[in-house]
Amino acid sequence: MPLDALDEKIVAHLIQDARASYAEIGTDVGLSAPAVKRRVDRLRGSGVIKGFTAQVDPSALGWTTEALVEIFCEPRTSPAALLTCLERHPEVVRADTVTGKPDAVVRLLTADVRHLEAVLERIRQEPVVMTTRSTVVLNRLLERPGNG
Repeated sequence: MPLDALDEKIVAHLIQDARASYAEIGTDVGLSAPAVKRRVDRLRGSGVIKGFTAQVDPSALGWTTEALVEIFCEPRTSPAALLTCLERHPEVVRADTVTGKPDAVVRLLTADVRHLEAVLERIRQEPVVMTTRSTVVLNRLLERPGNG
């Protein structure tokens, strides 16, 4: 679905503050609250807007260790089969299939290095996983909202 300039402004506003009222957004983009609601409903219905979530600081939950893990799978492992395995691990907060030697790259959040090690061992025990290669994140330099 192609977005016009007003749709783009509404989406940008929601990325910055998903809790903004339709009236606030309308003031920003030059529409009435009901017109904004109709557009947001259309954007949701067409799948442009997939939902609204709370962004939680992982450190507030005690999960302060982050790692990027390359996953190397058994030959002919489908993305669906890998997804089924990774969904069993709540520490996996993102998983992407990639080009190159690894089959996927996974972002893990854990409480500490000991927890990270335990999660890696569980992932390595999955039947489709041959091996992993991990990189621990020291400091996040940049993260843009709405691009996850």
